[in-house]
Amino acid sequence: MQVTRSWAARCVPWFSLMGLLGSAQHASAGDYEGSPQVAEFVGEMTRDYGFAGEQLMGVFREVQRKQSILDAISRPAERVKPWSEYRPMFITDARIARGVDFWRQHEAVLARAEQEYGVPAQVIVAIIGVETFFGRNTGNFRVIDALSTLGFDYPPRAEFFRKELREFLLLAREEQVDPLTLKGSYAGAMGLPQFMPSSFRAYAVDFDGDGHINIWTDPDDAIGSVASYFKRHGWVAGEPVVSQASVRGEQVDLGLTPGIDPVKTVGELRALGWSSHDALRDDLPATAFRLDGANGPEYWLGLKNFYAITRYNRSVMYAMAVHQLSQSLVQARGVK
Repeated sequence: MQVTRSWAARCVPWFSLMGLLGSAQHASAGDYEGSPQVAEFVGEMTRDYGFAGEQLMGVFREVQRKQSILDAISRPAERVKPWSEYRPMFITDARIARGVDFWRQHEAVLARAEQEYGVPAQVIVAIIGVETFFGRNTGNFRVIDALSTLGFDYPPRAEFFRKELREFLLLAREEQVDPLTLKGSYAGAMGLPQFMPSSFRAYAVDFDGDGHINIWTDPDDAIGSVASYFKRHGWVAGEPVVSQASVRGEQVDLGLTPGIDPVKTVGELRALGWSSHDALRDDLPATAFRLDGANGPEYWLGLKNFYAITRYNRSVMYAMAVHQLSQSLVQARGVK
């Protein structure tokens, strides 16, 4: 996807949009022309963040309400797949092979990110692999259409998506890019690592030092941004991610973590019949969970770095998929 920097080329601040959007201000009425919600939102952006109101309205005249986005987000949730079905979706020969190629192509940048942030190269590669198949599936919706549709026409989560729309307009101004050109998922997640706008502004980094952050088409920035995200969410260099456990006794289920946040220590879990396959200190907090594997139940202890992965997606199966893909990548590369 081409990131358009027409504003930067003209050396004009984003909030002075006059003439920078081509025919935007002269376009025919769009889906949000005359919308009281949009008018209120533009007023807030003008008052609180210094945007030029009429010019911002010019942007919204080109925004499209997408019924396909509303259909997608309102679709009944799929049956929650067991681990035996979920794992094969991500741990595939094709994804591993593409991951090895990606690692080799960007080996120096990944090594620098690991050195700077302490996050192993294979974990960074695995995240990008799980999220977008290394850039193959980054989304084809204009981000501003997605966030506007959900912010103004999806009441259950309108507040969240309006916040993300605000963050998106701010990042477009900061990065001097045309907000009408940036694309992402139907929920507004962007680029190789699928950052929401608020995550972009909080954690994305200019890792190649060109003065802009581009996670859409610049793997260097995407790699650095993923590493930055994990570091800021508590990743500890050199520490393990998970440990498989054996269980015995009648109190095993009492050890299962009801959510994702670790609420018991390894020692407390041991007292309930959980025995780690690795030597772990009793005072370590752990997320204890059971997965329905292909060969029966699997019991695991997720440690601090596992919890950091769940900050990307609050799912133990997601975090396990990332972890096991990272292990498969290491094995496929033959590195220690």
